[in-house]
Amino acid sequence: MTEDPLVTIARALREHGGGERRREVSCYVALGDSFTAGTGSPKGLGWADRIASGLRRRDSTFVYRNLAEDGATSADVLAQVDQAVQLEPDLVTVICGANDVLRTTRPDEAAYARRLRGIFRRLRDAGPRMVLLTATSPSRWDFVELGPRTRARVEAGMRSFNDVTRRVAEDHGVPCLDVADHPGLRERDNFATDGLHPSPRGHERAARAFAAVLRDGYGIPIANPKEER
Repeated sequence: MTEDPLVTIARALREHGGGERRREVSCYVALGDSFTAGTGSPKGLGWADRIASGLRRRDSTFVYRNLAEDGATSADVLAQVDQAVQLEPDLVTVICGANDVLRTTRPDEAAYARRLRGIFRRLRDAGPRMVLLTATSPSRWDFVELGPRTRARVEAGMRSFNDVTRRVAEDHGVPCLDVADHPGLRERDNFATDGLHPSPRGHERAARAFAAVLRDGYGIPIANPKEER
């Protein structure tokens, strides 16, 4: 069977995992927008929930908090950081930027870069040993009805913001799962009925990719999320 390209990408990130191998995660906090909140999947089956489930099976005292919210911009995610820090997590995922593009006709790349740097810096300062992961956003939504000019504007904005995400993540030593041009974006089954958010199958594929980063990059034991049929 051909390996999922997301998992292939995850394996390529192992060199960014740092020199020290980690064994367990006691607290995982997920920051972000509707993608991380699990929109498009049944409650408790979003990709972040699946990661938490795999980690919880290793430790009954494991703590998981998903602070992501539908419609959150990078400014909203920055506001999530203080609550996250109070939980003293050793794993945090941060994914944002899509709504910065979708909610305005003139997205501000420089402001997004400043906020993303602030998010990473605040988390690093709070927990130097923290495992911190991020990802790009889809650069296309083939199954959302958009006019040609709107589609061109949104896709151009997504490409520009993804470039910022990659650059800022690299500057801060944060592994970035690059899903921007994943071939799965052309598969209708990976999207919910709205054509925008991942379906349960899409969430499962994302969970497998993040699980591969945790296993291969950090030595964190986690069960592989089951594939949706």
